[in-house]
Amino acid sequence: MKKKDWTENIICGIFLVLGLITVGCVLLISVYLIISGIPAIREIGLTKFLLGKEWAPTASQPRYGILPFILSSIYGTAGAILIGVPLGFFTAVYLAKLAPAKIKTVMESVVSLLAGIPSVVYGLAGMMVLVPGIRKFFNVPDGASLLAAMIVLAIMILPSIIHVSMAALEAVPKEYEDASFALGASPLETYFRISVPAAKSGLGAAIVLGVGRAIGEAMAVVMVSGNVANMPSLFASVRFLTTAVASEMAYSGGLHREALFSIALVLFLFIMLINAALHFFLKGHTANSQ
Repeated sequence: MKKKDWTENIICGIFLVLGLITVGCVLLISVYLIISGIPAIREIGLTKFLLGKEWAPTASQPRYGILPFILSSIYGTAGAILIGVPLGFFTAVYLAKLAPAKIKTVMESVVSLLAGIPSVVYGLAGMMVLVPGIRKFFNVPDGASLLAAMIVLAIMILPSIIHVSMAALEAVPKEYEDASFALGASPLETYFRISVPAAKSGLGAAIVLGVGRAIGEAMAVVMVSGNVANMPSLFASVRFLTTAVASEMAYSGGLHREALFSIALVLFLFIMLINAALHFFLKGHTANSQ
C-alpha cells in the first residue's frame, strides 16, 4: 500500500511539473509580447494604432492603422463559425445517434483525414478551386476575398467541432434516452431535447476550439483572402491579423517590426477575451438551465 501511494505521489508530482511548465510557457509568451509590442503602441498612439484605417509602413509618411485587420478577423471568424458550427453540429448528431455502423466508420475516417490535412493544402485547394469558383459564380474581378477565407476556415474547423461534439453526445448516459423513449418521444425529439442539452458543456467546448482554430489560422487564409489591407467587404481582398504578421515579419525592421509585435499582442489579447467570454457565457447558460 505504501509503495502504491509512493508511486501515485511521483505521478502526481510529474503532472504538477508538466502543468507548471505549460503555465510558465504561456506566461513567458505573454511577457515577451507585452515587452515587444508596447513600445510601438506608445510611439504610434493607441487610438491611431487600433482605429486607424490605413496600413502603409513603407510609405514616406508611415501609417500603422490596424482597424481593417481587426474587423477582417472578426468578420472572417464569425462567418466561419456561422457556416461551420451548424454543419459540424448536425453531422455530429447524425454520426453519434443516427448513422448506421458502416457509414459511421467511413465518416469518422474522413473527418480524421480532414483533421490531418496541413493548412497549406487547404489554402492551395481553396486557391485553385474555390477562388476561381467565386470569381465565376458571383462575376467579381477577383475571387480571393473575405468570403473565400470564411469558407476555407469553416471547412478547417469542422473536424474539431465534429470530434468533440460526438464525444460529448456519446457520453450522455443511455438511461436518459431510454426514459425519453419510454415516455413516447420519437428518436429525433429524444436526441435534440434530451441528449443535446445533456451534452451542452461538450458542445460549448467544441465551439471554443473552432473559434480558436479560425482566429489563429494564417497560412490558408493568406492564400485565399488576397492579403490586401482593405476595410472588410465580402468580395474584397482583405488581410487578417495573423496574415499581417506572417506576411511582413521577414522584411520588417525598426518601428515596422515593433508594430507587427503589437499586432501579435492585440491578436493574443483578442483570442483570450473571446475564449473568456465564450466560457463565461456557456458556464452561465449551463448554470441557468440547471
